[in-house]
Amino acid sequence: MPYETLPLDTRAPVLSWAGHALGHEEARMARNVASLPFVFKHVSLMPDVHLGKGALVGSVVATKDAIVPAAVGVDIGCGMAAVKTPYTAAQLEGKLKQIRLDIEAAIPTGFNDNKEIEKTVSNWQGWQDFKHLHPKVQGLEGKASKQMGSLGGGNHFIEVCLDTEDQVWLMLHSGSRHIGNVLAQRHIETAKELAKLAGAKLPDPDLAHFVQGTPEFAAYWHDLQWAQGYALYNRVVMMARFQRIVERHLAGGKPMKALLTVNCHHNYAEQETHYGESVYVTRKGAVRAREADYGIIPGSMGAQSFIVKGKGNAHSYCSCAHGAGRLMSRNKAKLHFSLDDLIQQTAGVECRKDAGVIDEIPGAYKPIAQVMANQSDLVEVVATLKQVVCVKG
Repeated sequence: MPYETLPLDTRAPVLSWAGHALGHEEARMARNVASLPFVFKHVSLMPDVHLGKGALVGSVVATKDAIVPAAVGVDIGCGMAAVKTPYTAAQLEGKLKQIRLDIEAAIPTGFNDNKEIEKTVSNWQGWQDFKHLHPKVQGLEGKASKQMGSLGGGNHFIEVCLDTEDQVWLMLHSGSRHIGNVLAQRHIETAKELAKLAGAKLPDPDLAHFVQGTPEFAAYWHDLQWAQGYALYNRVVMMARFQRIVERHLAGGKPMKALLTVNCHHNYAEQETHYGESVYVTRKGAVRAREADYGIIPGSMGAQSFIVKGKGNAHSYCSCAHGAGRLMSRNKAKLHFSLDDLIQQTAGVECRKDAGVIDEIPGAYKPIAQVMANQSDLVEVVATLKQVVCVKG
């Protein structure tokens, strides 16, 4: 659908693909961001937009000469990876439960990390730059090494999916783990301290920012790029392990040739050119969707997911949604839904079906079909997937 310009009294217009009016708190958050003096052109809201911290999740904010760390968020580089395999649905017959158990044994979830550091991890070139990160993370290199190749918790997941032609896909969702969170928190604290010292009048303390040309900006930008690299490679390490498990079950361990590989962030910032000017683009719960960019838009556990190709829509800063978007908070979901609801809504999916994942029930998310319909001018669908195995973080 085409975007609509929201009736908000702001310095920069707010363009929305949500297809509905924002709630009171969502409108306040959009108004706060769009009123910042360094916001470029307009703010774009994706179809899955919902409340975040400082800035809305599902928002794309382009800025000139400044950046807001809290708008990027604390899971720097969080994103998705997917691989289209040469395998078919028939080859999965009778193997789903064991595949899930093997994934859970090979890839740590939640707060867990790897007991040993594999060579692929220790050889990552990013470690050479660790000593230049924020001083307060210098004791965390060992933990960061052990966490690379781990999933994390919350809405992170690993899935075996089938497309509409019964082709097997591998898909996972994760970010920069503890190290990314700590880096973000340290820089957000610095930004707030600077704002307080300067007596800045901000509509929200979480909109404290760094100005280009200052040491604080340079330090944050450096650490941001490092954490985004960590998150990207974290997904590479996990996908390699995941792929070996599936190869063992479906091809006797013979290495496969991927038919398509996608690895994309949806919580990050980059310097890009839009409307002929160099700007900093913060995508908080949004995927880059330039022409021919491949992206991944997952539904909730038990719903469809989509592999997409961007259309390069300038009004969205060449962006699209990053998922279904939450309809209710985790606490509200736990109160609203029962274990029976979870079992019913995840029928046909080999996954955990216990009270510990009720907050990730499909009913707690927006209908993915509507999210996709609202961004037909942003992306085209390349493949429609449905999970048959789901491992939650």
